[in-house]
Amino acid sequence: MSKPVVAVVGRPNVGKSTLFNKLIGQRLAIVEDTPGVTRDRIFYDCNWGGRTFLLVDTGGIEPHSDDVILSHIRRQAQLAIDSADVIIFVVSLPDGVTATDMEVAAMLHKSRRPVVLCVNKCDSVGGLPAEFYEFYNLGIGEPLPVSSVHGHGTGDLLDAVVDELPGQAEEDEDEDAIKVAVIGKPNAGKSSLINKVLGEDRMIVSDIAGTTRDAVDSRVENRYGKFVFIDTAGIRRKNKVDDSVERYSVLRAFMAVDRADVAVMVIDATVGFTEQDSKVAGYAHEQGKACVIAVNKWDAVEKDTHTMQAFRKQLQEDFSFMPYAPMVFLSALTGQRLGQLFEKVVKAHQNNSLRITTGVLNDILAAATARVQPPTDKGKRLKIYYMTQASTNPPHFVCFVNNKELFHFSYQRYLENQIREQYDLEGTPIRLSVRQRGE
Repeated sequence: MSKPVVAVVGRPNVGKSTLFNKLIGQRLAIVEDTPGVTRDRIFYDCNWGGRTFLLVDTGGIEPHSDDVILSHIRRQAQLAIDSADVIIFVVSLPDGVTATDMEVAAMLHKSRRPVVLCVNKCDSVGGLPAEFYEFYNLGIGEPLPVSSVHGHGTGDLLDAVVDELPGQAEEDEDEDAIKVAVIGKPNAGKSSLINKVLGEDRMIVSDIAGTTRDAVDSRVENRYGKFVFIDTAGIRRKNKVDDSVERYSVLRAFMAVDRADVAVMVIDATVGFTEQDSKVAGYAHEQGKACVIAVNKWDAVEKDTHTMQAFRKQLQEDFSFMPYAPMVFLSALTGQRLGQLFEKVVKAHQNNSLRITTGVLNDILAAATARVQPPTDKGKRLKIYYMTQASTNPPHFVCFVNNKELFHFSYQRYLENQIREQYDLEGTPIRLSVRQRGE
């Protein structure tokens, strides 16, 4: 399920970035007493009260500025407002209610989004000063006193935000459908692939990179099962993402991966692997999603009997961080090997959801430790008492040991490989955690 989006907005220099850093618990946004420092939106996961949401920092809004940079910031902020489920409107206590605050408040009224009013820079201890109450004039609702520098009031602010978040989505009629996010660089043929899957021209397809601006869901049912394909905007290198609408598209693409069960990484066979492909696939890998690599436009490649084998070997090196991901060489134009893609997606999803009993896991562990003894250090040998599976999506295994400092990364990788040998687990990453006795 896609995470709700909470946008932090306000005019320049009211402390939005300081508040953003305080809420996420680290210094991610640049903080400077200069208007326009935060030019782009910054996204980060935030968890409060058992709810996880995407917190978005924005540049300061200057509604009527003719400055090119400030106009760009205004567009960015408007896009964040349009995509937000809840808005935190930040104002400054020392400055009082300004004309710009009133104009921003009018913008937020038009958005019809829930708004939480944050009066920042309430840094003094004791009762609230009389000037605090003038913020009721904004007509936003109950103002909340906050000091983003000291952290005072941030808990109440987050409580108010969580209260305004949309309820947890109920499972819809497609609860048994596999959600597939089609990701990759612009112009790799993602929309063409989905059009072929659907058997109709559902997506806009053109040779202009960036045609797909939003994530679009398409439902498919065939002999392989039920699927929801999510077409996403191509994800470019950050220094090439200079259009505000396209930046919004990147956010939507990452959100599509968040709510997908399987990510299909589309590679352009005529271009080959690029550094950006690894970053896009890396995001899906980090989120623990099942992954399939689709090498598109294979019909446009000049081939001999060894071409596919050589291409596969090269991609295995390029995607060495996700050796579990199967590859399908296909053509969205002709439909070549489309059936194989469905088979790989189904298998990857099943493996991502696989649960292995503790008894079977410990049989695998016993055989693995008998074959290769656990490592020693300064006369101390690692003892692995038992292993259990903590969760699925992706499969997450926990080893309980006498001393986790002795559990070298190479031995963890060895145990992962032993589990994969027994259960295949093609298409899914697995996680292995170590717990020391007494923890």
